Amino acid sequence: MNVKYIMLASVLVSQIVMAEDAPLPNPVTEVGLVKIEWQNPKDFSDIRTSNELQSRFENRLFDTLTKNINKEAEKTLKPGQTLQMTVTNFDLAGDMRPTFGATPGDLRVVKDLYPPRATFSYTIKEGDQVIIVGDEKITDMSFMSNSHRFNDRPFQYETTLFTDWLQKSVAPKL
Repeated sequence: MNVKYIMLASVLVSQIVMAEDAPLPNPVTEVGLVKIEWQNPKDFSDIRTSNELQSRFENRLFDTLTKNINKEAEKTLKPGQTLQMTVTNFDLAGDMRPTFGATPGDLRVVKDLYPPRATFSYTIKEGDQVIIVGDEKITDMSFMSNSHRFNDRPFQYETTLFTDWLQKSVAPKL
């Protein structure tokens, strides 16, 4: 009888291990004019959460950034144009620090030393015609000194990173 339970347990464990090894599809978020593929988020430099289920945090992060990028894209792009991005690396502003039991999770410490960064490729299309294609590696080294932008929006530094890129790099090319 014990052999049956051991065999059943080994079959269940092997199925769980096989399920974990299966590659997860890259998350894709789409809002309005913007479609973003987040390529291998598990390999990103730093998108760790301090107090939330990691998958839920990633969904919230990706959805929020896509909505915020779309708001700026609607102002920047011309009618009929769309923006497609493939983010290959991302680093949230700040750095995760252990609390050694003082709180249930780690804390994100935000200082000038830890700016937000992103590496991505992008395509701007007008209908089916490609207008602009490029690869970018952006960092906002002055994210803390932009005091006029401080507010309590989620992912405000990361949003500013992308909106500044749209305003300074994409808008002049259009």
